[in-house]
Amino acid sequence: MTPDDHIPVSDTLTLCAINEQDVPELHQLVLKNKAWLQQFLDWPQYVGSEDDSLKNAQSNIMLHQRGYAKMFLLKWKGRIVGVLSFNSVEPTNKTAYIGYWLDEDHQRQGLLSQALQAFMAFYAARGDVRRFVIKCRVDNAASNEVALRNGFTREGCLKEAEFLNGRFDDQYIYARIIDSPSE
Repeated sequence: MTPDDHIPVSDTLTLCAINEQDVPELHQLVLKNKAWLQQFLDWPQYVGSEDDSLKNAQSNIMLHQRGYAKMFLLKWKGRIVGVLSFNSVEPTNKTAYIGYWLDEDHQRQGLLSQALQAFMAFYAARGDVRRFVIKCRVDNAASNEVALRNGFTREGCLKEAEFLNGRFDDQYIYARIIDSPSE
């Protein structure tokens, strides 16, 4: 267990580091949302068996423990409703690249924004991260809104930076710098 296994967000929402016991529930959530997720992300097409999900979780647990990435489950009222992660961390630069997805039935309730704010505050307060980065496809309106709603600044457009569903799409790159937890 590491000091960043749980990040409280509210009375009903918690960020919990991925662990093997969560795999069956997470796997079912991914299957439930697979068609929707595939519109925006490449990896859902490779989710097959629960064993595939277990291997992925084990890899993320190792990366989490070593500090190269951080994968958290959003647990609302004790149930997994999504994922919020640092897909990669650059310790020297104190930069982390954020990824997220939320169950379709739990969107537009502010859960992701609440979790994102707590996530950034936690790592900024520890001094581990000061530059938070989100990259998302230009035509993923919901993801772009999350970045803007949470104080990120669009820094530019990466041309044909993401291959998804047989074509290369442009990505916006957003960043937010937090030098102290009160920002």
